[in-house]
Amino acid sequence: MTSSKLSIESGSVLDSFKIQLRVIGALLMREILTRYGRHNVGFLWVFFEPMMFTLGVTGLWTALKATHGSTLPITAFAISGYSSVLLWRNCASRCALAILPNQTLLYHRNVRVLDLFLARVLLEVSGATMSFVFLTVFFTFAGLVAPPDDISMIVFGWIYMALFGTGLGLTIGALTERSEMTERIWHTAAYLLFPLSGAVFMVDWLPAKAQSIILLIPMVHGVEMIRGGYFGSLVKPHYDIGYMVVSDLVILLIGLYLVAEASKRVEPE
Repeated sequence: MTSSKLSIESGSVLDSFKIQLRVIGALLMREILTRYGRHNVGFLWVFFEPMMFTLGVTGLWTALKATHGSTLPITAFAISGYSSVLLWRNCASRCALAILPNQTLLYHRNVRVLDLFLARVLLEVSGATMSFVFLTVFFTFAGLVAPPDDISMIVFGWIYMALFGTGLGLTIGALTERSEMTERIWHTAAYLLFPLSGAVFMVDWLPAKAQSIILLIPMVHGVEMIRGGYFGSLVKPHYDIGYMVVSDLVILLIGLYLVAEASKRVEPE
């Protein structure tokens, strides 16, 4: 009796998981069609949009011969820095005010507020990841950058940044349901965090006192880890894996709690 009950419960959990995957998949396709449409390159804008941003910054730095006082290849430095910015910035920006335009979807029994956010986060993470991989492979084969030194290190750093961006997206998205002012505050905060996130510098270039302060910003650890995998012995990355894990868990738990609170107010009974 007990074993059959457990098998029924595990089967129901698996069925529910499959349903939610289909729901998120459908929301993802709806988001792509709504944002990019069916004409011109359509879905490819998911990949082209972050790629053009990164290429624009790379081209600008190259034209200005910006080195930031370092001998690191400017192309690889820009790709590794600005691609990581897209993860946390775009996830949060796209989740802001995401509930209101999709609120009618919540009348469907299987659609939840969390699904709306996860679909948008998945779209942003996929686009930024495809852009980062393509640019790395393209410039490597073109001979403009050397192959990454440690791909596994880059992958772990990227996963950390993606999870952090997910938690940040859930948090900002849920807070904008409480007050639209949150979106305006977030845009200002994102601009201020951008130069402090590690995209335009390495921690090792800073004075010792400044290093301890800048490492309080969670995004810096991910960028340092990605660049450590990219450049190998050419750089001395500063990151704390324990701090990274705790940062991800904290921001995810905060985001999930706030989403649960928002769901009580907007989901129909």
